Amino acid sequence: MRAVAAIGIGQTKVDEHWDKSLKELAGDAIFAAVQDCGIDHIDGVYVGNMLSASANRQQNLGAYITDWIGAKNVGALRLESACSSGSAAFRAAFLAVASGEVDIALAVGVEKMTDSPSGEITASLATAASADWEADQGLSFVALNALLMQRYIYETSWKHRDFANFSINAHANAMHNPYARFHMPLTEEKFVNAAMICDPINLMDSSPIGDGAAAIILVPAERVSGKIIRVVGSAAATDTIAVHDRKHPTWLSAAERSSKTAYAQAGISPQDIDFFEYHDAFTIMAALSLEACGFAERGKGPQLALDGAIRLDGALPVATMGGLKARGHPVGATGMYQLVEVIEQLRGTAGENQLDKAHIGMAQNIGGSGSNIITHILRND
Repeated sequence: MRAVAAIGIGQTKVDEHWDKSLKELAGDAIFAAVQDCGIDHIDGVYVGNMLSASANRQQNLGAYITDWIGAKNVGALRLESACSSGSAAFRAAFLAVASGEVDIALAVGVEKMTDSPSGEITASLATAASADWEADQGLSFVALNALLMQRYIYETSWKHRDFANFSINAHANAMHNPYARFHMPLTEEKFVNAAMICDPINLMDSSPIGDGAAAIILVPAERVSGKIIRVVGSAAATDTIAVHDRKHPTWLSAAERSSKTAYAQAGISPQDIDFFEYHDAFTIMAALSLEACGFAERGKGPQLALDGAIRLDGALPVATMGGLKARGHPVGATGMYQLVEVIEQLRGTAGENQLDKAHIGMAQNIGGSGSNIITHILRND
């Protein structure tokens, strides 16, 4: 396997892009990535997307997007793994370059959600759950996460208020991210008093949907001179699609397995990670991810937030550009946004959010309620 480097990044603002089509959003991110690194051709295109068939009435995204960007006759695929579709595209591009099959690979995640009625989007998102045992029984993704949070609070005795700092931190970091959807600070009082969606999850526990696209170009590391961003870990794992089939519903075993594999590939331990772009679709997922990846003891995830360890100046900065909660969660593109943000930190181009120590960064993208989880580790040299 060849060593792989990331050389170009591009992204659009997460927003309600009424004036942009799905292909235009993808194209904007792709052209920005191409301009960033100055390549003159692409050998393979990998598109991460979840909802185009239902939200945009468009399939065959490989041809749809390569046609738009003028990359005809290039091999192109769409990859779907629910909310982890973006990182699935990146992993496919990484493996193509690492194997020697492709020399210049483009990974792009794109999603356009806000043109569709909210009820349709809610129903479409529920297709990532078990149709037999969850979606067909009326459970939305908010409801599934609410059940997980209820069970977690029961098992650990944390209070809902104890999760506030996950969201407060995300909003604070998004303030200086021009691509983030929300640029407004959040207080504990606003968190606690936010409108309830599905007890105990309220509006401030939840990430917003949006339209957006992010892209990364990968090449063999041997072709890059000077400072280089290497992909040193890439791993995927699955769990049961229905939460009730898991032996321990409040333990993300796929996160544990994929992170352990990625650590082994990179030759590191959790203590070596300088920052973590986690999948904070809901605050309960933030806590569960920190525990499953070895950053907190089981049942102690909220303590990292309460202690300030997750802030930019903390021991383990997370959601450094706002995370899903404040940057926004255009589901099929989210994994790519996470990886672009890791690269920004490793390059030293994260602006006012730049970390003092950013040598090894990790991104973890969660599909379903923890049923398909993909972890990547990147390092600068």
